[in-house]
Amino acid sequence: MKSLVLVFCLAQLWGCHSAPLGPGLGYRELNCDDPESEQAALVAVDYLNSNLLQGFKHTLNQIDSVKVWSRRPMGEVFEIEIDTLETVCHALDPTPLPNCSVRQMRQHAVEGDCDFHVLKQDGQFSVLSAKCDSSPDSAEDVRKVCPECPLLAPLNDTKVVHAVDAALAAFNARNNGSYFQLVEVARAQLVPIPASTYVEFAVAATDCVAQDVTDATHCNLLAEKQYGFCKSTLTEKVGGEEVAVTCTVFQTQPVLPQPQPDGTNVPSSVVASAAPASAPAEVVVGPPVVAAPIVHRAHYDLRHAFTGVASVESASGEAFHVGKAPMVGQPGVAVAAGPVVRPCPGRIRHFKI
Repeated sequence: MKSLVLVFCLAQLWGCHSAPLGPGLGYRELNCDDPESEQAALVAVDYLNSNLLQGFKHTLNQIDSVKVWSRRPMGEVFEIEIDTLETVCHALDPTPLPNCSVRQMRQHAVEGDCDFHVLKQDGQFSVLSAKCDSSPDSAEDVRKVCPECPLLAPLNDTKVVHAVDAALAAFNARNNGSYFQLVEVARAQLVPIPASTYVEFAVAATDCVAQDVTDATHCNLLAEKQYGFCKSTLTEKVGGEEVAVTCTVFQTQPVLPQPQPDGTNVPSSVVASAAPASAPAEVVVGPPVVAAPIVHRAHYDLRHAFTGVASVESASGEAFHVGKAPMVGQPGVAVAAGPVVRPCPGRIRHFKI
């Protein structure tokens, strides 16, 4: 009888030491504005931007939720949801993110929604997996802020394609250096008054001299890529049109391997290049833009940012699932109440759309 009592007491003691952080939870919830949460979120945003080859860089706007899971044999995994906002810096622009302004609502802002698993081990954060999507603000919200402001236009709109063609031709005509080819039409707006088309697009230098080009199809990109970013307005006038274009050419940068999730060895053939073989019509590295029947999109959706980027969850052999929290306590044994859930979502850094 004494042995049974001893076994029962030991079982109760074991159950108390094994109690999770909350009733039935196998994780701890962290304050969304906790410095540790923000550190994990900033690492996630850096990872997102380092994988972007199209569109614009994004910056952190709000942390929606943070769950911290223990990871065997060591470390913790932050399951974190964040909202981001598009900046005015193109993905190929080397400008540091802190120096990139957030695109304002009157300019038709774009918001990102991302889920990350971020590993913290030995005080260092690294991304295990990532999933994002993005969408422009609604027309109704833009109209509330600025009734006369133009909305984003489809990137394959015939007026947009023509405006980009005219702007690139004008830029090359006055350029005494390399001939530049189109990389991507990144943004466009149709302005009603005065009737005009505003476009933003990325370009890349070739081995041809701009003033000597007779057939652009014979021009090849430089081995060490040199990109630029242009903004242009084509204004319709009686009997013609007027093109105003300004381009910023970035420093030549060596080709670097694309960053992969921590601990993942990915064959080079999996890594996306700056000029994907099956690029849509508005992402062309070669001849000028050619209009083609493609999806009518007005921005680069972040859901495509991680195409071809493997996840360490599938490569490391470690099964990390967050769908069901592990039950640590004994069935039928009372579990001590955990700490009160801390406030989330966190503060809004810019504005909510």
